[in-house]
Amino acid sequence: MYVTIKETAEYLELPEDYVERLVRENKIRAVHDGEEYLINREQFQSHLEQMEKYRAMIQEYLNEPIPEDPDVKDED
Repeated sequence: MYVTIKETAEYLELPEDYVERLVRENKIRAVHDGEEYLINREQFQSHLEQMEKYRAMIQEYLNEPIPEDPDVKDED
Protein backbone atom coordinates (compact mmCIF):
# COMPACT_ATOMS: atom_id res chain seq x y z
CA MET A 1 0.00 0.00 0.00
CA TYR A 2 1.42 3.36 -1.02
CA VAL A 3 1.13 6.32 1.33
CA THR A 4 2.25 9.95 1.34
CA ILE A 5 5.18 11.37 3.30
CA LYS A 6 2.79 12.77 5.89
CA GLU A 7 1.10 9.40 6.40
CA THR A 8 4.48 7.67 6.56
CA ALA A 9 5.67 10.12 9.21
CA GLU A 10 2.57 9.41 11.30
CA TYR A 11 3.00 5.65 10.82
CA LEU A 12 6.67 5.74 11.86
CA GLU A 13 6.10 8.39 14.53
CA LEU A 14 8.78 10.63 13.02
CA PRO A 15 8.79 14.28 11.96
CA GLU A 16 7.51 14.84 8.43
CA ASP A 17 10.59 16.83 7.33
CA TYR A 18 12.88 14.02 8.53
CA VAL A 19 11.01 11.44 6.44
CA GLU A 20 11.14 13.76 3.43
CA ARG A 21 14.90 14.16 3.88
CA LEU A 22 15.33 10.36 4.01
CA VAL A 23 13.37 10.04 0.77
CA ARG A 24 15.50 12.69 -0.95
CA GLU A 25 18.69 10.93 0.28
CA ASN A 26 17.34 7.64 -1.15
CA LYS A 27 17.33 5.99 2.28
CA ILE A 28 13.61 5.33 1.89
CA ARG A 29 12.38 4.00 -1.43
CA ALA A 30 9.64 6.15 -2.94
CA VAL A 31 7.90 6.90 -6.21
CA HIS A 32 7.30 10.47 -7.37
CA ASP A 33 3.98 10.80 -9.20
CA GLY A 34 4.65 14.34 -10.40
CA GLU A 35 3.05 16.02 -7.40
CA GLU A 36 4.21 14.11 -4.33
CA TYR A 37 6.25 11.16 -3.19
CA LEU A 38 4.46 7.89 -2.58
CA ILE A 39 6.06 5.36 -0.26
CA ASN A 40 5.33 1.65 -0.01
CA ARG A 41 4.53 1.14 3.66
CA GLU A 42 5.44 -2.58 3.61
CA GLN A 43 9.18 -1.75 3.46
CA PHE A 44 9.07 -0.79 7.15
CA GLN A 45 7.44 -3.97 8.45
CA SER A 46 10.63 -5.85 9.37
CA HIS A 47 12.11 -2.72 10.94
CA LEU A 48 9.06 -2.21 13.15
CA GLU A 49 9.06 -5.88 14.15
CA GLN A 50 12.71 -5.58 15.23
CA MET A 51 11.96 -2.40 17.18
CA GLU A 52 9.14 -4.14 19.06
CA LYS A 53 11.46 -7.05 19.83
CA TYR A 54 14.11 -4.68 21.22
CA ARG A 55 11.53 -2.74 23.26
CA ALA A 56 10.34 -6.00 24.84
CA MET A 57 13.92 -7.04 25.63
CA ILE A 58 14.70 -3.68 27.23
CA GLN A 59 11.48 -3.73 29.24
CA GLU A 60 12.26 -7.25 30.46
CA TYR A 61 15.74 -6.11 31.51
CA LEU A 62 14.37 -3.07 33.33
CA ASN A 63 11.82 -5.19 35.18
CA GLU A 64 14.45 -7.52 36.63
CA PRO A 65 15.02 -6.93 40.35
CA ILE A 66 18.42 -5.67 41.42
CA PRO A 67 20.28 -8.50 43.18
CA GLU A 68 21.54 -7.87 46.66
CA ASP A 69 25.25 -7.24 46.92
CA PRO A 70 26.93 -10.04 48.91
CA ASP A 71 29.66 -7.62 50.03
CA VAL A 72 27.30 -5.31 51.89
CA LYS A 73 28.21 -5.32 55.57
CA ASP A 74 25.85 -4.70 58.40
CA GLU A 75 26.93 -1.49 60.16
CA ASP A 76 25.58 -2.31 63.60
